[in-house]
Amino acid sequence: MFSIHVERTINQPIEKVFAILSDHANYAQFKAIEQSNLLVKGSDEPNGLGAVREIISGGSNLHEEIVAYEPPYKLGYKVVKSKPLPYDHQLGEITLKDEGGKTHVTWRSKGHITIFLLGSLYFDKQIQSVGSRAFGSILKQIDSMA
Repeated sequence: MFSIHVERTINQPIEKVFAILSDHANYAQFKAIEQSNLLVKGSDEPNGLGAVREIISGGSNLHEEIVAYEPPYKLGYKVVKSKPLPYDHQLGEITLKDEGGKTHVTWRSKGHITIFLLGSLYFDKQIQSVGSRAFGSILKQIDSMA
């Protein structure tokens, strides 16, 4: 099983950080992401509950459905389709907390790759390592945005 947990305090207001993190079609602005698309609009807001985003990065193609949308405090997602590795994604959650004009972000993702045992152990470790670096890089980049 992979378990990714990244925390960072960003020197930006919570509303701005949430707006950037929930702008699914623009994730390609981050170094770790090659391409991003909003495939399905959310039920009440385009990036809200029920939205499906496509993230292409490092040879992986993930379709993630937004399962929690509570601006500006929480964004939850679940991988519903993945290539080339099959995911059993149990948790994808970004929580934000206002800290006097700054924003503390906690980003967690848990699951496992559902292929034969030895491959699963190897790929879970890889997903955890790469995912931790990617999430950290995204948050660091948001921190440097004007």
